[in-house]
Amino acid sequence: MHVKKGDKVKVISGKDKGKEGTILESFPKKERVVVEGVNYMKKHTQPSQENPQGGILNQEAPIHVSNVMPVDPNTNEPTRVGHEVRDGKKVRIAKKSGEPLDK
Repeated sequence: MHVKKGDKVKVISGKDKGKEGTILESFPKKERVVVEGVNYMKKHTQPSQENPQGGILNQEAPIHVSNVMPVDPNTNEPTRVGHEVRDGKKVRIAKKSGEPLDK
């Protein structure tokens, strides 16, 4: 996958197009990611020990990884991802600026 947990991404398609957020979770086998503040769904819960009230909760649902692009650290615009070997390690780089996306 071209993104990982902790990356700042922009949604490029779907109902939340244009929103930005951080990746909270990634599911590589399903090719899906959970982005903070994107793709909210309502979950109906019964009363339980940790939530004695029960009711309807809002939570983020996974979206397909092809619908997000990482944000370039220099220009704050969405960018494609390339790979390079720097100092003997393979790093992800932003195609627009050439800056590494990995810290």
